[in-house]
Amino acid sequence: MSDISTEQPNRKPDVFEGLDPKIRERTKKMLMYFIVFAIVMLFAGFTSAYIVSNMGQFWVHVTPTAAFWVSNALLVLSSTALWWSVRSMRAGQKTNALIGLGLTFVMGIGFTVSQAEGWERLTEMGMGWTISEHESGSETYRWNSIEAMMEGPATYGEDYFVYRNGLPLIYSAEREEFYAANDDLMVRPVTSDVARTSNSGGGYLWALIAVHILHLTFGFIYLIVNGIRVFQGAINSSDVVRLESLSIYWHFMGALWLYLFAFLFYYH
Repeated sequence: MSDISTEQPNRKPDVFEGLDPKIRERTKKMLMYFIVFAIVMLFAGFTSAYIVSNMGQFWVHVTPTAAFWVSNALLVLSSTALWWSVRSMRAGQKTNALIGLGLTFVMGIGFTVSQAEGWERLTEMGMGWTISEHESGSETYRWNSIEAMMEGPATYGEDYFVYRNGLPLIYSAEREEFYAANDDLMVRPVTSDVARTSNSGGGYLWALIAVHILHLTFGFIYLIVNGIRVFQGAINSSDVVRLESLSIYWHFMGALWLYLFAFLFYYH
């Protein structure tokens, strides 16, 4: 009578099988660090282009709305929840680990919603684009000029500033005119030049927010996958490397947004 094989024919081979578990752990973490490095280079390119683009032209800087501050708080709380989840899993507390992952997911969704709300407020101020109908009947999109900010509900000096070569323009509310930063006597207004300039700063702001949310979406997918793994027992107290890799990515995306927030709204 032949022996009955107990092997699972559909089982995927483990490339780390037979190797020291530490090698598997280091490799998986190193792969995540490579992904993080690639994203760093991408956003470094974006921010460098932002700095170069605003030289020599009129550039709008806005004050962050309340929604963006809320998103900052939610992101910090989500990272805290994920840290607690990883710690709980290491201690073998599966229920707490699942609760932590659930809280991370909920607050991550809250972050995304608050980001959309923040951009909507900026759009109402004139930071968005104009949709018009082409002769062919199709819709065309054109980024707003700075004039949209000037004619909107935003208040200059509070909600937004217009810079040139790193210096804010002088604005006379009485004359309703803009003047160069070095025109202390307000001799030559530059309002017409400012008004017709495209609000490129708004375009960069929208692009950076959108690309960040896109990368965070991959974090959501990885979060859900690891939640399923924890629930099924594939991730346990003796094997938390995939959960740790998730935390590396998630914490990095949080730190990246805080950097972008400071860069876009304060430093530049």
